[in-house]
Amino acid sequence: MNAAAVVGVQLGDRSYSIQVGSGLLGAPASYQSLPRGSGAVIVTNDTVGALYAKRLKAALKDVYPKLDCVVVADGEAFKTWQTLKEILDGLIEAQADRSTTVIALGGGVIGDLAGFAAACYMRGVGYVQVPTTLLAQVDSSVGGKTGVNHPSGKNLIGAFHQPLAVIADVDVLESLPDRELVAGLAEVIKYGAVADDAFLGWIESSLPALLARDKPSLVQAVTRSCHIKAPVVASSEREPGMRAILNFGHTFAHAIETGTGHGTWLHGEAVGCGMAMAADLSARLGLIAPTHAARIARIVAAAGLPLRAPTLGVARYVELMRMDKKTEAGQLRFIVLEGPGKAVVRGADAALVAATIEAFGGGAPPRL
Repeated sequence: MNAAAVVGVQLGDRSYSIQVGSGLLGAPASYQSLPRGSGAVIVTNDTVGALYAKRLKAALKDVYPKLDCVVVADGEAFKTWQTLKEILDGLIEAQADRSTTVIALGGGVIGDLAGFAAACYMRGVGYVQVPTTLLAQVDSSVGGKTGVNHPSGKNLIGAFHQPLAVIADVDVLESLPDRELVAGLAEVIKYGAVADDAFLGWIESSLPALLARDKPSLVQAVTRSCHIKAPVVASSEREPGMRAILNFGHTFAHAIETGTGHGTWLHGEAVGCGMAMAADLSARLGLIAPTHAARIARIVAAAGLPLRAPTLGVARYVELMRMDKKTEAGQLRFIVLEGPGKAVVRGADAALVAATIEAFGGGAPPRL
């Protein structure tokens, strides 16, 4: 195991650390600081569990003598009440109590489901994120947002529940399908776009290494992304104000995901397209130069992410976007860029939003 980079999320008595490095998942030292309690329950899916559950159990055996595992189906389509019930049933069957720790082993879907189950079970038990996708390592595992999807919108039902720790091992990205790796790069690009233009420049020049899964490059991408997100979460835990900027591209993205059926587009694919749309809207609002919007789109495309959104019709997009959690009193609000590495939340004229939607329409589902 190489020395891990450590990023702290400062939330008072709920503060925790993010470890980023190579060889972390199977190393007992990664888990020594966790509370012992009465035991732990690993929550994973059938794909990830087959790859990594045995290794994780071996690393945890000295920390948690009592160790159980709940395995659910893999995929965004299973981020539902029914799967949440399966996890809660598994916790009850394992006789978990308030000192039990839930270990989320998987991507963003598992992290959100396991975290929500931990928030609900006995009114809240501790949980640890062991993210196995790039998207989860740089985004969904950090910040305490948990939940399930609803047919009317993504992540409409959930809770804020901070993890005890995040263990991000880039070695597991070797088994990640290419499509999932590319989807994760969308969230990495997002951090540069909204908070650090120099980082965006590094991403642009490092895309070949990142796509080739160069471990030092991946460690740097994950670590810098977490360094950007951690203080934002600490200053704005429940998304008022500053934390909302981390949803750049997500208003369009969630409409794409819901409108096409959850799982048709990967979340990162929708975010990539949504960022290009949000940058275009920023230019239409006169906040950034069209050349900067084109740069965002160029980086998105160079990462292998789709630039064409599905044709749902402007009215349907608006209907879906009204379910976005940033909407206030029925008024759509977007994360837009007001300069390189600078983002704000603001409304937009309906005609400008429609123009952006129409300009990006005509896309087929990506690489199904």
